Amino acid sequence: MSMVPQAKSLPHPRVQQNNVPLGILLMIGATIVFALQDGISRHLAGTYNTYMVVMVRYWFFAAFVVFLAARANGGIKEAARTDQLWLQIFRGVLLVGEICVAVYGFTVLGLIESQAVFICYPLLVAALSGPVLGESVGWRRWAAIGVGLIGVLIILQPGMGVFNPAAVIPFISALMFAVYGLVTRYAARKDSTATSFFWTGVAGMVFMTAIGIWFWEPMSQQDWIWMALLCVSGVTGHWLLIKCYEMAEASAVQPFAYFHLIWAAMLGMAVFGEVIRTNVAIGAGVIIAAGLFTLWRERVKR
Repeated sequence: MSMVPQAKSLPHPRVQQNNVPLGILLMIGATIVFALQDGISRHLAGTYNTYMVVMVRYWFFAAFVVFLAARANGGIKEAARTDQLWLQIFRGVLLVGEICVAVYGFTVLGLIESQAVFICYPLLVAALSGPVLGESVGWRRWAAIGVGLIGVLIILQPGMGVFNPAAVIPFISALMFAVYGLVTRYAARKDSTATSFFWTGVAGMVFMTAIGIWFWEPMSQQDWIWMALLCVSGVTGHWLLIKCYEMAEASAVQPFAYFHLIWAAMLGMAVFGEVIRTNVAIGAGVIIAAGLFTLWRERVKR
């Protein structure tokens, strides 16, 4: 994924312990791996068709999902059982579509600006949780959402000269990921996280294969190595997150997901020659502050 997903997207068992320091280390490790994944995605999608890159990545991801399901109690049959089949398929298709948009954004805007805008997705989740799920959103969280969106405007600078429409790409990606998160919450009312995780991989793989196979391009031997690293990094990142949420409560470790932006910025500058513009740094700071406040309010309510 282009950003560390929230806990409800992952198949983790009930927390048996609460080792917060270890959980934080695992979360930071996951953000490092996902930032590397974003960098490799940018390299490959800058050379080959985005659909093909995401398709091959999803082949490996789906294999990982099936492997986990096969090892769980009840096996694949139990993991695939759902009374919300079309909803689960929609979730999988929505996520793979979001990944395509995010990876394309990396090639157009770079890692730094793409991630700086994308990190507003928790605020979008909070804003949409009312109309979509009927959850209560108080005035404090609405204020934080408004402040976060101001941060997005600071980054996009829509009133400064000629506005670049491509700057909206990561915001569309964030909006898609926020809707995916809300649909996942809705699906969780009837299905287990293991079932949702299974259909995320399988439905996404089937959909992406139906599209990506038509955009197949010959890949150099060196880039196949990068592709293999992309697939392994995706599995490794999810494994670290699963272990993270086994070790500590999500509310304690989720704020450290913002380290993803730091690693992505370092990678963008060191490898791709990107620069951090002042407005991007200010806007990202505003978004992170608003996001942390929203997480804190959610923890207080719980």
